[in-house]
Amino acid sequence: MKKILITNDDGIESDGLLRLVRAAMSFGEVWVVAPEKQRSASSHAITLHDTIGVRPFPKYPVDGVKAYACSGTPADCVRVGGLSVMDSCPDIVLSGINYGYNAASDLQYSGTAGAAFEAAFQGWHGVALSESADPCHETADAYLDELLGEALSMKLDYGQIVNINFPHGPIDDCKGVLRERKVSHGMFYRDSYRIERDIRDGGNELMVDGAWEAEGEEGTDLKAIIDGYVSVGIVTNIS
Repeated sequence: MKKILITNDDGIESDGLLRLVRAAMSFGEVWVVAPEKQRSASSHAITLHDTIGVRPFPKYPVDGVKAYACSGTPADCVRVGGLSVMDSCPDIVLSGINYGYNAASDLQYSGTAGAAFEAAFQGWHGVALSESADPCHETADAYLDELLGEALSMKLDYGQIVNINFPHGPIDDCKGVLRERKVSHGMFYRDSYRIERDIRDGGNELMVDGAWEAEGEEGTDLKAIIDGYVSVGIVTNIS
């Protein structure tokens, strides 16, 4: 039986994580090591100069799952989970389901993708899954089992992950699945920073202020999502 480690960057109590855990149960033995709190935009950061706390998470709402909350980043969760917490290394690492898309240039900031890339660097099969920041989960739930099965059987080279994004809105609005999507050079938001308040000595406190600017090239993940398709692709990190 395959050993599956599941993490995310939205925290161990995230609904997206719970839905992914339930779907993964039919594919192998499931372990969860996830951040104890929200850790979005952690990228591939790991903890080197502080200890990492790991504690059992009591009464996880899926029977048969060993679940742990971790004080570290999503990548820490993969490292600690696979190298220390589990009784042997995972065959598969699933990261998600993230609340908000992880595609195009946003991938470099994503803690969800960072966790999957850490799995790839360790030699484990990594899959990142994300959906719109929308309370409607119909599209993800409709395609999740099918695409998990596909993703787990994909051939990956070192440093590669499978990246899946489910589009906004109900299932009736989804036009289907587009596979072999490339990573767009575009972005969802064009960021700037606004001054929230002045501080002493002439400094400022700033807050990121993003303007929606999504326009993807043909054949890319961003274009697929904008057009209402599920996007599936293989992403290569530094290798």
